[in-house]
Amino acid sequence: MEQLKTLEIQIKQDLEAHLGSYQSLVKYLYDNPELGNEEFLAQAALISYLEQAGFSVQKSVAVPTDFIGVYDTAKPGPTLAYMCEYDALPGVGHGCGHNLIAAISLAAGCALKNAADQIGGVIQIIGTPAEENFGGKVSLAQAGVFNGVDVAMMLHPDSENGLGGRSMALIPVRFQFHGKTAHGTSPWEGASALDGAVSTYNLINQLRQFVKPGSSIHGIFSDGGKAANVIPDFAQLDYYFRASTMAYAKEIKEKVELAAKSAAMAAGVTVEASLYETAYDDCLMNYSLGDLLKTAMIKAELNNIEAITEDPRGSTDLGAVSYQCPTIQGRIKICYEDVAGHSRELADATISSVGTEALFKGSYSLALLGLELLSNPDALAKIKAEFAQATK
Repeated sequence: MEQLKTLEIQIKQDLEAHLGSYQSLVKYLYDNPELGNEEFLAQAALISYLEQAGFSVQKSVAVPTDFIGVYDTAKPGPTLAYMCEYDALPGVGHGCGHNLIAAISLAAGCALKNAADQIGGVIQIIGTPAEENFGGKVSLAQAGVFNGVDVAMMLHPDSENGLGGRSMALIPVRFQFHGKTAHGTSPWEGASALDGAVSTYNLINQLRQFVKPGSSIHGIFSDGGKAANVIPDFAQLDYYFRASTMAYAKEIKEKVELAAKSAAMAAGVTVEASLYETAYDDCLMNYSLGDLLKTAMIKAELNNIEAITEDPRGSTDLGAVSYQCPTIQGRIKICYEDVAGHSRELADATISSVGTEALFKGSYSLALLGLELLSNPDALAKIKAEFAQATK
């Protein structure tokens, strides 16, 4: 018990000593926002810090801008993964706070090194790019990166502190309609791909009332033709189908694909359906892990910590990881409720004084959680048993 107290103090002192460097990383990513799968500056900056901190690093494991930093004590113990996100959004930069996510996870893993040396185990800091669209975690999970991980963790900037919650499964589907061009005054000589798309759009709207509560269908006309006096031979719809489980999201997708085929047939055109981004699994909860994160957050002097939310909120590629190993994504407050996600205001909050406080307390929370997992085999066994039951 006394050893753990000493290690907690050492972790805090390590974070305090290096806080300026972590702030600089947050600001550097803020000043150099990069879209998904284009985050080469972020990748290079994070890898450089990890190598200086004594981690061995492998990059471009599953996608060009990922990385895996490993600190292996060569002593028996669990493997803990801290996940870094660092992709930005078009137009608003780091409006989802991924620059802060990256620094919090990196800081937590680096601060835990000394404790791991004494207790044993492996610390991984995993760069997971393109969360917003192409699902870096999905690619990494498919590549087997999380197969040997005992617990994966991260914190996401928010307007409140919390233990995270369920996410919605997401299937992004593109419908491409092919017809035949003709002059607008002789439409009978052509076949309107736009008519097929419009009919499909209307059928999808009719379907909305018949999907289960908690599901979500939303989409756009991404191509509706080029000129008013030309019957369009091509039209395109881009849709997101979300549901509480991947199985039900697939059911919605199949119904819509059938509707699209019927609409295309009625319009005398053809239609093709395909994924245009990465599908995201729903996120499995681990309540035992949530309890430990809450204890760690309280030790880090965070308050008003919201329990795990049962109503799904949005979609994330974290779902893919949650089916590979016990996983948690808590929330750390950096702004007030009137600041919208995916906004310039949230991006600015990451480099504010409140953002810096979240950087310190968030990384301290994750490091303390890691310390508990390294030193308490009974708690880890309970977490893994819950995961085994959930994925049975």
